[in-house]
Amino acid sequence: MQSHNPILPSIQLLTLIAAFLVTSIISVITGSTSLITVPVMLQTGIEPRTALATNMMALTFMSIGATLPFLKQKTINLSRLPLLILLTLVGSGLGAALLLFVPSKVLPQLVSVFMIAIVIFSLLNHRAGVISKGHPSKIKKFMGYVATLILGIYGGFFSGGYVTMLTAAYVGLFQMTYVEAIATTKLVNIFSSLFATCLFTLSGIIDYPLGIVLSITMFVGGIIGSKIALKLNNLWLRRIFLVTVIILAIKTMMA
Repeated sequence: MQSHNPILPSIQLLTLIAAFLVTSIISVITGSTSLITVPVMLQTGIEPRTALATNMMALTFMSIGATLPFLKQKTINLSRLPLLILLTLVGSGLGAALLLFVPSKVLPQLVSVFMIAIVIFSLLNHRAGVISKGHPSKIKKFMGYVATLILGIYGGFFSGGYVTMLTAAYVGLFQMTYVEAIATTKLVNIFSSLFATCLFTLSGIIDYPLGIVLSITMFVGGIIGSKIALKLNNLWLRRIFLVTVIILAIKTMMA
């Protein structure tokens, strides 16, 4: 007869809550939340599809929580948002459809390559994102919208590192400071994550009791993380961003 340990589920739940809270606070600045939270969920024995879907639900609430303080401080350029959100939704839909036809095994390696490219770009452009460079050129602005669509497709296909790369794109192409890019990507990610969550809801693979607990956890973590980001200057945000990207690139390559 198999013994039942009533404490184990509580330990697993507390482990998940702690991991999701800490990760959400840090990843407001860095992105790449799912590269940490999904493996933690898998280690507690949650089925992979359920882990991905439930994590996406929690990500939606983290993005909402993170966006609120940025909106209060008027850090986000609202004029760009309608087009950015539209391109993100179109991209997410295309990415979700692409997932049905293309194997995702090679994507972790691509994530590592993209993240290393982000580090190289940032090191070569050491003032990018630290000081405001004014308005971008028409070509850079156009490329920023193209990047939003392409990364939206990627995000709908395989979300790991999506916000990290989107932050780097907005710094490089829209010439945002780090705090502006972080704030904008959080708001855009609400719609990307919500779209995916709706698809998962139709598929019936979300663990709602767990999802509600983790959503509340990440909502709180998002608020804390964005308040910390608002108190740091852009140079420190850049340092935290780059160090985390390097660690995640190495971790993804070794996975």
